[in-house]
Amino acid sequence: MARRSAPPGSGPAYIPKNQAALHGRGMFPDPDESTFSRFMREEVWAPEKLPGNISFVTGIGLFAAGIFAVRSWGDMLIPA
Repeated sequence: MARRSAPPGSGPAYIPKNQAALHGRGMFPDPDESTFSRFMREEVWAPEKLPGNISFVTGIGLFAAGIFAVRSWGDMLIPA
């Protein structure tokens, strides 16, 4: 079986190629941006992290809906 690796001369993948890569999507951060808004921009609304965040919110929603359903209609689950 052939070994698959990066092309020769590509260098390590964890070192950014230029300074713009350090600041996400080629933009330098706003110096007046708060820590919370930077967290929201980089971790919650970032396009590469959005599918995982939607999956996380879906799981929490289903969990909460299950608790609500059992508390509301749980008496119907017990045989009389």
